[in-house]
Amino acid sequence: MLLAAAGFGVGGALAAVADPHSLANLDAFRVRHLDLSLEVDFKARRLSGTVDLQVERLDAAAAELVLDSHDLVIRQVWWLVGGQPERELSFAKGAAVPSLGEPLRIGVPTGVRGETFGVRISYQTSPEAGGLQWLEPAQTAGRVAPFLFSQSQSIYARSWIPLQDSPSVRATFTARVHVPPGLRAVMGASNALTASTDGWYHFEMPQPIPSYLMAIAAGRLDVREIGPRTAVFAEPEVVAEAAYEFADTERMIEACERLYGPYRWGRYDLLILPPSFPYGGMENPRLSFITPTLLAGDRSLVATIAHELAHSWSGNLVTNATWRDFWLNEGFTTFLERRIVGALYGASLEAMEQDLGLQSLRRQLAGLPPRSQVLAIDLRGRSPEEGTTDVPYEKGRLFLDWIESRIGVAALDGLLRDWFESRAFQSASTEEFRDFLLTRAATLAPGALDVAQVDEWLYQPGLPAFAVLKTSDVLARIDAQREDWLAGRSTLDSLPVTQWRTQEWLHFLDGMPADLSRERAAQLETQFGLNGVRNAEIAFSWLRIAIRADYRPAWPRLEEYLVSIGRRKLIWPLYSLLVKTPDGRAFAQQVYARARPGYHPIAAASLDPLILGKASTP
Repeated sequence: MLLAAAGFGVGGALAAVADPHSLANLDAFRVRHLDLSLEVDFKARRLSGTVDLQVERLDAAAAELVLDSHDLVIRQVWWLVGGQPERELSFAKGAAVPSLGEPLRIGVPTGVRGETFGVRISYQTSPEAGGLQWLEPAQTAGRVAPFLFSQSQSIYARSWIPLQDSPSVRATFTARVHVPPGLRAVMGASNALTASTDGWYHFEMPQPIPSYLMAIAAGRLDVREIGPRTAVFAEPEVVAEAAYEFADTERMIEACERLYGPYRWGRYDLLILPPSFPYGGMENPRLSFITPTLLAGDRSLVATIAHELAHSWSGNLVTNATWRDFWLNEGFTTFLERRIVGALYGASLEAMEQDLGLQSLRRQLAGLPPRSQVLAIDLRGRSPEEGTTDVPYEKGRLFLDWIESRIGVAALDGLLRDWFESRAFQSASTEEFRDFLLTRAATLAPGALDVAQVDEWLYQPGLPAFAVLKTSDVLARIDAQREDWLAGRSTLDSLPVTQWRTQEWLHFLDGMPADLSRERAAQLETQFGLNGVRNAEIAFSWLRIAIRADYRPAWPRLEEYLVSIGRRKLIWPLYSLLVKTPDGRAFAQQVYARARPGYHPIAAASLDPLILGKASTP
């Protein structure tokens, strides 16, 4: 098993020798290019067609190409000569491995190390493919046409393409996708701004990307340009709102370019998905997938756009070698995101985002086992999803903040720029960055970094005692105002809420004591009309208070919220609070029965054990 192939490196940490989440024989072959031809069948809920793989041989004696797959129906496999099928190849699917799918074993001739050969696979997906969600018209904004979208991160690309599903493998791709009349197909690639007349859409991704960034969507989509290299794709009912909300995207690109070098992907467009999308955003190159919960109407939640854009450098340009190294993607990106926010919207907002991130991390650390508090996390025998906590994001960002405090802002910016440029379009491990950091820092600021402290950041749980923790003066004032109200020294109508931004509301609400009384919750709702707030983040913070206080007048809004939103960050904590009491569990199960058909398989897989007491596999 590949699980046994990985060793341990610095500080007892898992060394990135093999990918424990891939069943492919990565040591014998590498896929370098994919050419897809797919038909989108909404009625059958499947993709059907072919993929041509250009494969580099690493082992001359290897006679079996092993790919990752999950619930795929493999129809035929051919050996290609000059891009045309010459003869059929034997193939077989191995036994299923829980959460990892089934290895697809293809018999190939032996050959010469370094040669490239072609294989064509005819296949179709399962209606239950974990990386695809098929929506009925009623689940969309327009309610007149179906919708499809993918979510390949972390290991779900194998559910819609047979390939080497590891972030250590990067490949270019081309594709042609056919959709029914009146619908548009888009991919994380080059996208035409004009609609096709025959239902066929053509795509090219000339830069090599890892498999988790393979992305496809199809539906009733309009497009609105918002800059010289940016546009939003969305349902017609949403596109104008999205174009207003994300109008600063080009300015964000320019801000990041000034800090970390040129944008290397051509265009940067946004696809606004239906509410069932399980994440805030997904950084698919050239076309980030975005949740509609960011459409606050006041551009107050655009930090997520800055985050997905920043992935164009940290993650997409330089990728984590395995999911153990996920913090290299998300910690770097969170650091870059905050720098973009500061450059465009000021130091005050940047400080608030930093402070809120730290608070969220501390809440999570309080409930995480030590093994899940480590940046270079050991995920052998575990789902990669277990590593998608605040730790890689916020602890990773705090690590870079600490480095900045030791070597200086300009030196760290230069170091990161060198990292992105020297490793462009490659995958990297924790140890590679560790060595790069220590080598460069020794030149930039001799003696500034202590090796033992660097290793404590990377390989030990929790936050080091020497961490640099940035806080916000604005949020400190909010703390005082909240405490004055709780202590009876002031009233709610004295608060300057008309001047508050989303971040101030979140801090005010999130800082309420866990045992806030039902009467106090009622006062908040009466004064501020919180049941009617449409900002998804503020509503989330309010609904947590309402559940803890057992404030039943909020439950109709809670049900509406859970049924209409599928973003995992915003629904899992609410369900987890509900199931702590018998009445709450009964309510959660009642609501979940309505909501689950509209949730993405990834979200349902994490919620089923919590609410139904049984596991499901996306």
